[in-house]
Amino acid sequence: MKIGIVGLPNVGKSTLFNAITKAGAESANYPFCTIEPNVGVVSVPDKRLDVLKDLYNSKKIVPTAIEFYDIAGLVRGASKGEGLGNQFLGHIREAEAIVHVVRCFEDENVVHVEGKINPLSDIETINIELILSDSDILERRLSKSIKQSKSDKTIGKEIEILERVKVILDEGKSVRTMDLSTDEREFVNTLNLLSSKPIIYCANVSEEDVVAGIENDHVKAVKAFAASENSDVVVICGKVEQEVAELDDSDRQAFLEELGLKESGLDQLVRASYHLLNLISFLTAGPQEVRAWTIRKGTKAPQAGGKIHSDIERGFIRAETIAFDDLITYGTMSAAKDVGKVRLEGKEYLVNDGDVMLFRFNV
Repeated sequence: MKIGIVGLPNVGKSTLFNAITKAGAESANYPFCTIEPNVGVVSVPDKRLDVLKDLYNSKKIVPTAIEFYDIAGLVRGASKGEGLGNQFLGHIREAEAIVHVVRCFEDENVVHVEGKINPLSDIETINIELILSDSDILERRLSKSIKQSKSDKTIGKEIEILERVKVILDEGKSVRTMDLSTDEREFVNTLNLLSSKPIIYCANVSEEDVVAGIENDHVKAVKAFAASENSDVVVICGKVEQEVAELDDSDRQAFLEELGLKESGLDQLVRASYHLLNLISFLTAGPQEVRAWTIRKGTKAPQAGGKIHSDIERGFIRAETIAFDDLITYGTMSAAKDVGKVRLEGKEYLVNDGDVMLFRFNV
């Protein structure tokens, strides 16, 4: 998974990136500090792996991961090349989803590129640039399809969808807000439009607000906007996350509890990312390692096995499967088998989140 972190300059993108990836991206109090996107691979926290490690006496844990791209701040006119905009928009196009960091805190020591704190205006600025870039791409594609239709009468449906997308863009709306059928959505996804990418709005608040559990007016405005397009919102404090990232694993939870926080911003962001991209994890376990594997919800058993090795998918026979909760309840695979909780699933089985699986295959 590749997720691009975007936003206006100086909203806390690189601070957040540093905190959740510990990859050392440069963070400074001036625009365009980031030119090339920094890339950080983040392990996805999954407490089930620790439990399985103890159960199987495994030598190591291998979590699944997400790639976060810290993309430089966009400004008005980015779609026309302002502030290296074309280059930055190209970086966004390579991502599967977007985390849009929005500044929801006041601090006179941190400059704002627009001169004031107004998260809805910030969101509009970014969205409009994505929409304008999409409009240019769509115009070219629509023109090409119309010319092609003179000799190919089968693309009438394609033109109809393109024209519907054009109407949405002309209205200044993001393509992700469109009501599309599954087939229509699959076609629109092939266009790789920026405003069609799923998005999480990340409201960056002050340490005082996050510790007090206060939802300030800026956050309320962001949540209301996100609800209007059925998007998710994660509220974090970049400063706190940076402090958490500098602690040893054993000290992090204690620090969060001291602040009255149940979980880190990373945990929130990962959960929201999974929901955003319709992802789940299945698990494998043994004496050598326990590992989490990421798949999309609705993936069948052979394709899930293919995530481990192509030979498993090619020579798939069956998958010995048990729900994580059932395995923990009965303590061992043997005990779970005695009560019928271990199943042999075939090629049509849709893998569930938390399935502990052992694949049988022959090639």
